[in-house]
Amino acid sequence: MASSLTKDSVRPDTPGTGKTFFGHPRGLATLFMTEMWERFSYYGMRALLPLYLVAPGGLHLSAGTATAIYSVYVSLVYLLALPGGWVADRFLGPRRTVAVAGLIIMLGHLALALPTAGTFFVGLGLVAIGSGLLKANISTMVGHLYDGPDDARRDAGFTLFYIGINLGAFVAPLVIGTVGENVNWHFGFALAALGMALGLAQFLLGSRHLSARSDVVPTPMSPAEKSATLTKGLVWLAIAAVFYGIVGFTGHFTLNWALVPLTLIGLIVPIVVIARIRRDKDLDTAERTKVSAYVWFFVAAAVFWMIYDQGGSTLSLFADASADNTVLGWKFPVSWYQSVNPVMIMALAPVFAWLWVWLNRRGKEPSTIVKFASGLVLVGASFFLFLAPLSIAEGGHKAAAMWLVAIYFVQTVGELTLSPVGLSVTTKMAPAKYASQMMGVWFLAVTAGDSVTALLSNPAVGGVNLDRMGFVALEAVLAVVAGFAVWMYRRKVNALMGDVR
Repeated sequence: MASSLTKDSVRPDTPGTGKTFFGHPRGLATLFMTEMWERFSYYGMRALLPLYLVAPGGLHLSAGTATAIYSVYVSLVYLLALPGGWVADRFLGPRRTVAVAGLIIMLGHLALALPTAGTFFVGLGLVAIGSGLLKANISTMVGHLYDGPDDARRDAGFTLFYIGINLGAFVAPLVIGTVGENVNWHFGFALAALGMALGLAQFLLGSRHLSARSDVVPTPMSPAEKSATLTKGLVWLAIAAVFYGIVGFTGHFTLNWALVPLTLIGLIVPIVVIARIRRDKDLDTAERTKVSAYVWFFVAAAVFWMIYDQGGSTLSLFADASADNTVLGWKFPVSWYQSVNPVMIMALAPVFAWLWVWLNRRGKEPSTIVKFASGLVLVGASFFLFLAPLSIAEGGHKAAAMWLVAIYFVQTVGELTLSPVGLSVTTKMAPAKYASQMMGVWFLAVTAGDSVTALLSNPAVGGVNLDRMGFVALEAVLAVVAGFAVWMYRRKVNALMGDVR
């Protein structure tokens, strides 16, 4: 990327004066590469995770337990984005928080690389904590590089940053997945640690190009507040340590002593957070009404992510057991399926961006509600499509790889219809008091959706086989019905949205 840095004329008061990155502040190169390597480590490990959990040479767990672990892990990453933003706002500032996050993620992957079950789960926890800290703050630092919201380069800068995310996500399964499946699982996890180490090193070396705002702690705690917060944290940590120590020493501990509480937290926290915002007496009537409208979008998004994120668990495990993973007679690793979505995102995102502008000029751009409804219908359609390879497998045959590619394609189109629109409507409908926190609320929709999947798939709770035709059809119907419900009540929701469109 260094060869892409050229001389350019920029305003002297704009961050990144001097050399630029494709005409953008030079700090964007630092954040682009940091996010690319972090996503490389995250998606590479995630592509291996369900396969390792069920493999005889891995932890050899049931598919239901593996899906529950995978879903709880993903839900935690997004849940922890909320405290991740809080740590930066009150303690460290975005830049130092991201540096700490990178170190924690790297240590987590190193723990995953050790061939013991105990260190494996410790590693999962560390990666989830680090990802939550990083996810909440690195996008904020991209915004700091520009001269306010009206900087003409701002949207293009975020687009470049988005390419970095998907570039890392695309390459990761091809490299880490291949090594993990074909050489050694733990070598694959070690490669993820190497990727994060490279990202952390270049972040530390290039942080001098970031905006000075990224070093600022926006609302720092007073010494008294820090002491009180630390005391509360240590008390809760001691309570948890004593409780789980008793459970462990008495021989009653099982994996579900951790999975079930984390699943319930993933369901309860989103409800509590939204209810607290809705009841805040500082909000005026218009703001409360918009929050009520936003609940519709949140529930719709939770249903969407519940199905969509099974692309990394249910679909991956099906591919491992029941698909013919070959192209023209050449067999490829199952983890490679996880590269399909990011490459399609990179190919289709510019098309969708152009399409919305083209329709808008003609006065025919669909409303936010219609886009949301379309996303739900599409993700439901992807699971109706899933019924075909499931039927082939039940007949005793291997399903062709292109069936799975087609499912990922439909889900990607649904994602592009719903996800960017959700980010946009979240910023538009956020009460002024919660302007920053509402982005964390949007991520909680992922937490809620994945927590439902974890609850259903866990043999100790729901015990549902998520790759059975009956339940797949039920999920597909749920998504399509939810999409039509959002569309049917579009006038009511539009009225609640006030001036937001």
